[in-house]
Amino acid sequence: MTNNGNSTVTISGATVTGEGFSVSGLSLPLNLGQGQSVTFSVLFKPTVGGDESGAIAVVSNASNPNLAVALSGTGVSAGQLTSSAGALNFGSVSVGASKVLTATLTAAGSNVTITSATSTSPEFHLAGLSLPTTIAAGQSATVSVTFTPQSSGAASGSISLISNAANTPVVETLSGSGTATPSHTVSLRWSPSSSVVAGYNVYRGSTPGGPYAKINPTVAASTTYLDSSVQSGMTYYYVSTAITMGGLESKYSSPSQATIPSP
Repeated sequence: MTNNGNSTVTISGATVTGEGFSVSGLSLPLNLGQGQSVTFSVLFKPTVGGDESGAIAVVSNASNPNLAVALSGTGVSAGQLTSSAGALNFGSVSVGASKVLTATLTAAGSNVTITSATSTSPEFHLAGLSLPTTIAAGQSATVSVTFTPQSSGAASGSISLISNAANTPVVETLSGSGTATPSHTVSLRWSPSSSVVAGYNVYRGSTPGGPYAKINPTVAASTTYLDSSVQSGMTYYYVSTAITMGGLESKYSSPSQATIPSP
């Protein structure tokens, strides 16, 4: 409100009518000198759906002592936010690995604005939403939840979605189990040499024709060897040689293949 007159105006009252309307920022009585203004706020907080109207009646000693400001607004019922999966079970996942499951969020009744998503466990992470985000009434958005177990054993948590929906927060309950990463080995066995030998060497490569690298630190006295340095998902090829008493080494044997499970 602005005083456009030539003398000071004293505002003595401001009465608000209409359901859901209120005024803040006016400390009365208030004196406005020539050309001075005052800014105030009008809040509309409907309690029911539908059209509402009201007014602000301003009383002062101005030449127009009764100033009326018309108010109107429409109350819209808060929307509902639903999830296609209130609970997600990730099953067993190897420690250090990840598994992703998806869920669909749907807004009903009115637009829903999601402002935050909070996880109770660092092992569960929500993706697919750039917050804040608004889902239009009748529309959906797909989100993904990633489970990355940090230790063996059962894991649980939840993600709370905070929004302007009537049913905020929407909570996704999460569970899974971390399992130790499998430790794989390859057990090798070969036929003994027909000659008297000092022992055997074992070589490994990633292709049938080599190149091969020796994996036994010392000459193997027996015709068996356990390779515990393999990696999940790899395929290896093994050959062996015989070492004579004089230290001479035979040619490679025919290669044997071993495929390591993943994980």
